[in-house]
Amino acid sequence: MFGRIGPMELILIFAIALIIFGPKKLPEIGKAVGSAIRNFKRHSNSITEELDLDDTADQKKDSDNRTGSDST
Repeated sequence: MFGRIGPMELILIFAIALIIFGPKKLPEIGKAVGSAIRNFKRHSNSITEELDLDDTADQKKDSDNRTGSDST
């Protein structure tokens, strides 16, 4: 049950953030958090793609070695 955040919890979090940071700073903080999340997703996707390409190359190399050794 700890992983679920409902609308009331979001309103409470937003109200506390508004009290702490004020209405002028809150949009800047939101923009910074959004940018950080976007960069994290972009980098994690590029790492995943790179690992997938490495796995594909390794599998191709292994299959080439197996077919080459079978004919010899």
